[in-house]
Order: sequence, then C-alpha cells, then structure tokens
Amino acid sequence: MFRPEEMVKLEVVTLTRFRDTLLTFLHEKGTVHIEEIPIEDIQKETPNEFYRKATSYSITISRLVDTLRSYLPPRSGGIKEFIFPKGKEKRSYKYRGIEALIKDVESFLSQVEPKIREIESEATRISNEISNIKSSIKVLELLSALNIEVEYLRPGSFLNIEVGTLEREKVEKAIKEMVEATSGKVHVLRKDLGAISLLVVVTLKEDAGKIASILAKYGFEKVEIPEGKGLPRDIIPEYMNKLREKEGELERVRARGREIAEKYYEEVLFYKELMDNERDKANYLQYLVKTEMTFGLSGWVPKSKVDEIIEGIKKITQGKVYINIREPTEKEIENVPVKLRNPDFISQFEMLTEMYGVPKYNEIDPTPIMAFTYSFFFGFMLTDFMYGLLLGVISALLVKGHSKLRDGTWRFAKIMLWASAFTMILGIAFGSYFGNALDMIGIHVPRLMDSMKQAMDVLMIALAIGLAHLFTGYLLGFIVRWKNGDKKGAVFEQLPWLLIIIGITLYALSSKLEIPEIAFKGVFGLGLVLFAIGEVMSNGVMAMLLIISDFFGFVGNWLSYARLMALALATSGIALVINIMVQMIWGVKIGPVPLGILIGIVVFIGGHIFSTAINALGAFVHALRLHYVEFFGTFYSGEGRRFEPFAAKREVSRLEIEIGGE
Repeated sequence: MFRPEEMVKLEVVTLTRFRDTLLTFLHEKGTVHIEEIPIEDIQKETPNEFYRKATSYSITISRLVDTLRSYLPPRSGGIKEFIFPKGKEKRSYKYRGIEALIKDVESFLSQVEPKIREIESEATRISNEISNIKSSIKVLELLSALNIEVEYLRPGSFLNIEVGTLEREKVEKAIKEMVEATSGKVHVLRKDLGAISLLVVVTLKEDAGKIASILAKYGFEKVEIPEGKGLPRDIIPEYMNKLREKEGELERVRARGREIAEKYYEEVLFYKELMDNERDKANYLQYLVKTEMTFGLSGWVPKSKVDEIIEGIKKITQGKVYINIREPTEKEIENVPVKLRNPDFISQFEMLTEMYGVPKYNEIDPTPIMAFTYSFFFGFMLTDFMYGLLLGVISALLVKGHSKLRDGTWRFAKIMLWASAFTMILGIAFGSYFGNALDMIGIHVPRLMDSMKQAMDVLMIALAIGLAHLFTGYLLGFIVRWKNGDKKGAVFEQLPWLLIIIGITLYALSSKLEIPEIAFKGVFGLGLVLFAIGEVMSNGVMAMLLIISDFFGFVGNWLSYARLMALALATSGIALVINIMVQMIWGVKIGPVPLGILIGIVVFIGGHIFSTAINALGAFVHALRLHYVEFFGTFYSGEGRRFEPFAAKREVSRLEIEIGGE
C-alpha cells in the first residue's frame, strides 16, 4: 500500500524446443511483462508457419463469428440482464503444442466453415435479388405516370431511348441543347412530378453519345427498364409476387442459419479465442532473441510471483535452463513497469488512479488516500441520506450481479458503495432526507448543520477541507522528493507551500486559540521566502512574474474546493424545489378524487430519482477534478509506465498445459 508492487528483472535462456510450451505457460500465468532484449547484432525470433496460420485463422474465424451472430435471436437485455449478467461457461482445451492446435482448428473448420459460407452466400444472393426486385418496383411506380408499355421504353435497332429524371428547372435548357446537337432529330416525352421531371428521350443510335453527354452534364439520373410487357401498373403485381417468394426463400435460409448458429456459435467462439491468444503470442516473438539451438527472453515480474514462475519454467525445461533474477538498476528505475498493489477493500479505486496515469516506480501510489478523500468529497457534494441509500442499493446489486465477472462495472459499483456510505453519513450530519421532506411534514430532524441556512459555514468547512487536502499532497511530494535524493526540490518546491498552509491555518485558529501573531506571520513569511528563492533558482529573470502567477495559482486551486459547498447547496436546492412542487399540488382535488396526491407521489418519486442521478453525476465528475487537477498537481506525475503482462484473454476457453512432458 502507498507503493507499487515490487518488480524484479527476469532473464531466461533455454533450448528452442521448449519455446512454444514455455511461452504458453507464461501467457496463461499472465504475470510477466516481456520486453525486447537490447542486444545488437543478434538474431530475433520470428513467427513460424503455425503462428502465421494462427494469425490467419484468427481473422477467418472472427468473420464466421460475426456471420453466426447475425442469425442468433437478439438477447433479452433489459435492466435485469445488466444487473445480473449471465456468466460464460469455459470449455477446457488440452494444449499439446501450436502444431497440434492448428491441426485441430483446421479439422474443425473443414467441417463447419463450408456450411456457414454456404448459408452466407445463399442469403447474400437472395438479398441482392430482393433488392433488385424492390428497385424494379420503384421504377415501375415511377413509369406508371407515363402510361406507356414498358417494351416501348427499351432501345431498338435504330433508336436509342434514355429514360430517367432531371431537375425540373434544368429540363428546358437540356432539351434545347439536345435539339441543337442533333439538328432537331430528337423527341422528348416529359412528365413533371413536383420538383423533378420524368423524361423519355428518343434519338437515333448515331446520336446516342451526344445525348448521353448532354444529359450527364445536367445531372440526368437514368433508370433501368425492368423486364416484362405491358403497362407498368399491370406489371407491378407480378414483381410483388416475386418479392414475396424471395422473402419467403430468404426466411427459410435464415431459419437454416439460425439452426447452424445455435449448433456451432459457442464452438466457433471457443476456437476464435484460442486463435486470438496464439495471435497475441506471435506478436511477442519479436521481443525474443535466438541462436541455432537456444532462445532467450527478458521481462519484469512482481516479486511475489517469482517462485511460482521459476518453478514452472524449470518443470517445462526439465532443468535445462539459465534463469537470472535481479533487482532493477538505478538506470532502469524510471522505466520499470508499475503494477498497483492495494488491499482488496480499496483496490477498485486503482481504476480512478489509472485513468489519470500510474505513478513512477519510485513514487507514491495515491490510491489509498484517494479511496477516502474521493468518497468523502462525493458524499459531501451529494449530502442526502436517502440519495445515498438509493445509490447504495443499486451499487450493491451491481456488485452482487457482476461478482463473478469482476469487470469494470463491478469495480465502479464498489467505488459507488464507498461513495454512498459517505453520502449517507454526511446526509445524517446535514439532516437531509430527500432534502427537507421530513421537515415539511412536521418531523423534526436532528442535524449538525443546515447547508441552506448556514451556507457560509459550509463554505468555510469546504475551504478548510481543501487546505488539508492540498497540505497532504505537498507533504507527500516532499517525502517522495527527499527520499529520491531531490532535496533541493523538496525544500524549495514542496516545503514552501507546507509552511504557507500552516501559516494560513494558524491565522484562522488564532482568534480561538490565542496563537501569537508572530507565529503565523513567521511561518507564512518563511514559506514565502523559500518559495521566492525557489522561483529565482528555477526561472531566473522570469521569476518575478512567475512568483505572482504561481502564488495565485495556488490560491485558485484552494478556492476550487468551494465547489464542495456549491454542489451540496445544489443538491439541497433541487430537492427543496421538488418538495415545494409536491406541496403545491398535494391538495388538488377533482370532485372526490384526490388527484393532487396521485400526481404528487409521481412528482416526488420521479423528481428525487432525477435529482439523485443528476447530482450524483456532478459529484462524480467534480470529486475527480479536485483530485486530478488540484491534488495530483501538488506531488503526482502519473507518468509511470503501466505494467502490461504477457497474458491470455480467456472468456470461454481454459487451457490445460502439459508440464514436464517433453
């Protein structure tokens, strides 16, 4: 806690024949951050035939998955499915090497792929035919305005006929130009249809090119004349019958597709996951080095996982291996990948820290502090017991429903559980239960403070909290810099703000604790002097301007904590408005019907649900801002390198590896 997971460098050299099984073992363990070995003029590993096939089959099977998914019935979804999602069952596969896996995949694809492709091809063909029939029906409906049999609209041996639409305002110019180009040897049949005109242009074959060029110039949209004989309106029923036949045929194909999807979808998804993971392994081969008989890899491993990894490597290689484990050197410290390590009850807050960026390996992990302060800020802004209870119930359901998945929703819900607990505690302190609803019905609610009536007191508390929060950040920054050898930075960049904050605090307490004036002025002045010296040392001639800018930047950050008060008031204010609205309509009656009560209940429930949602969103965002902008800016860079292990992604598959069977 407060420090990232301890990392050690792992270096392995072993025989090439163990490469496939060893990589698979490390991939399934998911605890090694593999890195490229910085050795010049040494041969790198490259994917062999089977890894290249795995990459190809991964793409192929992905397409099959998409095809089958389109035939599956839509999932029921809904709120129940969101809160209590069904977990996916995992199917085991006994791994006997990449070559054996590829053969199994090829055997499976030889049976399944032709069936899926046949359905896909047939469905595509029929869909295209349906599209063509619909297009023909639209053309026939358009041509019905001419009342001319369709066979007379097709070109003949000597005549060229163009049928299509043109913007009405361009027709006259187009006709005039066609007449001039053909010396009058053109006939145009025109039917105006609103803003467009339907044209039938008849000319000699020898003038077809000229006519086509002129029509294209004016934006003529040609229509293809459908097959058939007779008037367009008489042919339409024939095409409607064809359409119904083809739609029935497509439905039968889709029914077959659903049968195939229900039979093979899970299995295809299983093999896709196997191939996706082999594809991922292939991408890491470029980080390995090799000789004719051996290969080597290097990476970072959490210290707590070293024994387990070494034991597995020795079993797989039958002891024919060189393993070196060492601590990171001073040059490597800046580049060591960072894996956060916190107790389970606050580990979910790592998600918020990682959204900003992970700490450097020699920095402090702010997650434990953030777990408390973020939840407290959230609760201070929402500040209503019933809102917190509502949020807590929803969060608890999500935690329970997603407990097996341990996904992002589960982690976020656990954060909201903390936040809801603080919201309820502070709601009791401020005596807020759906705002002032209990007060309005005559129930006296004990409270330490009324946020609406004592707004200035709440503001003072908010600013005091902000000062304590900033002090914590600068103190952490001082500790980190001092410990990492940057004593100059600690004294002239962190210590001044600590002294300034202490001086402000002593001044605020002086009236009640009778603190001598010299005490807070001395501490505050010393802080200002160190701050000014630090600015001069860092910025030279620009120091005077930056002293003013940076000092008021600190003041701005401090005043930013006033948002704690502002959002607390916003929550109370919105709740108050809802309660007043309910009070206004409560007594409305239409005859003996107490309509006001019915509407009032709806307004009360709906209004407070809306208020919970909108104010919780505001609290979530602004609590994050106070950490990301104000707090982290005092000590935290977030510029660490994230630990990204060489790890398999398993949702529907489970790999069983034979160790020591070589």
